[in-house]
Amino acid sequence: GLERGAKNQFSTFSNFITTLNQKKEGIGSRSSPTQLVIPNIKNVRDLPPICLDVRQKQRISIDTLPQELKAPVPPEPSLPIRTKTVKDFQDDVEKAKSSGDWRAVHDFYSTTFDSFLEINAAFKKDTNSPFNTTEDSGINAKFVNVVYDALLSTPQDVQKSVLKGVINGLLQEWKGPRTKDDLRAYCILLQNPQFSNTSTYVIYAHLLRQIAALTEADHHFLVHWSKKISQRRFKQLVDRLLQFISLRLFPAKPEEFPPMVKCAWWIPSATKVLALFNAANSLVTPPIISYTDFYNSTLDHIDLMEEYHNWQCYANSHRFSFCQYPFIISIAAKKVIIQRDSEQQMISIARQSLVDKVSRRQKPDMNMLFLNVKVRRTHLVSDSLDELARKRADLKKKLKVTFVGEAGLDMGGLTKEWFLLLIRQIFHPDYGMFTYHKDSHCHWFSSFKCDNYSEFRLVGALMGLAVYNSITLDIRFPPCCYKKLLSPPIVPCDHNALVGICDVALDDLVQIMPELAHGLSELLSYEGNVEEDFYSTFQVFQEEFGVIKSYNLKPNGDKIPVTNQNRKEYVQLYVDFLLNKSIYKQFAAFYYGFHSVCASYALLLLRPEEVEILVCGSPELDMSALQRSTQYEGYQKNDPTIRYFWEVVLGFSLDLQKKLLHFATGSDRVPVGGMADLNFKISKSETSTNWLPVAHTCFNQLCLPPYKNKKELKQKLIIGISNAEGFGLE
Repeated sequence: GLERGAKNQFSTFSNFITTLNQKKEGIGSRSSPTQLVIPNIKNVRDLPPICLDVRQKQRISIDTLPQELKAPVPPEPSLPIRTKTVKDFQDDVEKAKSSGDWRAVHDFYSTTFDSFLEINAAFKKDTNSPFNTTEDSGINAKFVNVVYDALLSTPQDVQKSVLKGVINGLLQEWKGPRTKDDLRAYCILLQNPQFSNTSTYVIYAHLLRQIAALTEADHHFLVHWSKKISQRRFKQLVDRLLQFISLRLFPAKPEEFPPMVKCAWWIPSATKVLALFNAANSLVTPPIISYTDFYNSTLDHIDLMEEYHNWQCYANSHRFSFCQYPFIISIAAKKVIIQRDSEQQMISIARQSLVDKVSRRQKPDMNMLFLNVKVRRTHLVSDSLDELARKRADLKKKLKVTFVGEAGLDMGGLTKEWFLLLIRQIFHPDYGMFTYHKDSHCHWFSSFKCDNYSEFRLVGALMGLAVYNSITLDIRFPPCCYKKLLSPPIVPCDHNALVGICDVALDDLVQIMPELAHGLSELLSYEGNVEEDFYSTFQVFQEEFGVIKSYNLKPNGDKIPVTNQNRKEYVQLYVDFLLNKSIYKQFAAFYYGFHSVCASYALLLLRPEEVEILVCGSPELDMSALQRSTQYEGYQKNDPTIRYFWEVVLGFSLDLQKKLLHFATGSDRVPVGGMADLNFKISKSETSTNWLPVAHTCFNQLCLPPYKNKKELKQKLIIGISNAEGFGLE
């Protein structure tokens, strides 16, 4: 099959597959390729089962790894002596290009990739050194990059020889414990650019299978070695794995690959290897690539709820689900899972209410199917607090809001208005619940002690209701808040367990109080005598209602001076005090409020950054994207009024653009799916051009009279969007 030319050169490897499968069966369950041994990172125990025999839920993701894992190390075999350098190889390639004689290059490639030993002989920095630490892989990365960069421009017979060698290596190394040289070979083979070609996917799949089946200790080394790869090449590796998964799910030419039933292990193996790169990425600060670069948008088109159901019901089995590896699922797909999970809970709660009513022989009422909130604008916070406290059992029903004394019917618009006004009032500095930090443009919890923290629970419930009802809020919390909100992601059954406590560092404080964080950073880098020059102790002071109060960061902290030796401990305890301990009761109430509405295993899928996007949407407005996705009713997109409208809107300041978005949709934030998800519509209003524009926020619809010129349209539009609070019926 390898000698048939470029077109079909790698298309059939049935003998290769048969050989590997026979060897796999000979080994038995000892090295099952579909099982990846990983630590229990997110192990939530003692939870009420959501289906039969599910006692725990764990999120399979290698986010962190222990510093060192000890495992029996097999002896390293002696390596052949290979003396070719980067310059020697480059000279050989240049000579081959000019003369057309590729024999020397062919010999190098065929020899180098013929076995794992030869790969190490060529690319190991020093063949006499073991290089068995996580800090140094011992790979000559420059040489590897040069060899791979030249590979795709070589003749086909050279490229075939490399793939033949890879096959030989995979067959030879299938049995026995792995040496560090084996791991080096795997690390090098993963970077082969030939695996971007679908004709090599059978070989690539078997390489991934072997890597996925390695021990936890071996994965530990691969993770730490991978984080040393350059950003560009790291991204290429991730993209190659994502493409492999996408094309196996939705092949352009199904006949290119073996039937799915015969290679069901392809996708699990690739996903597990991708998890190693995700782990490597998370160990570096800042990350090598963005967490969004691990998203596979192809998964948006599969049956996500089936994946979610498999993950819930078969968590303790070896059945694969993408939900075990949430880093690969896009935020848009996670939003769909959360929305559908919420809808199912809403339907279940509403059905139970109906059954209870009928069983008591009472007349069913449509209002019993909703969480009905009636509030007065003049008593917005107190009325909302009373309603949510009184109707706690109904929090998981569909929300409907009524403003007392107003005729508006809530088809979604009143709900948006209620959220907006309530958030605006609660976060006002005069209200005292939250402190606004001008330097970071964000709010943080007030550390003032009080007798009742129910209003913090209300804010948490509001955030939960917003996610549950797919409403975006204009809340400016720092990223640390969402990390605390997922600590833990499932409310513990033990009511004495701490919640909302997470590991915090100076980087978290920078996002809230940058000036204070800078001062603490200066303390850490100070070269003089800290004790004599700063004269500080492990005691901090805070002002509460005009009174200065002191707090010890550790027992007898007021008697312990801060020195050059203990200043790191001082900074860590101070940051922990500010972000965890001093606001524990406030945040705990907030945490329980949020989870009283959003209690769902779907939260295990989310990163803190993704929770923030679900709650707040994106503040980045792209009015051109909105223009492209807008629908029209009564107008054509080339009508003069529509042309005037977009010329005016695209010329608006950001503040006016936000006002327009709020006027038409009830929120000035962009949902997870972008402007297209707004389903924005402009309808022709058959009224006098003396009238102002009208919006139906329930439907994200703007009703625009046919204004005669751009000046008149701009004037009326600005008046309309700048004076838009309250609802009425026509």
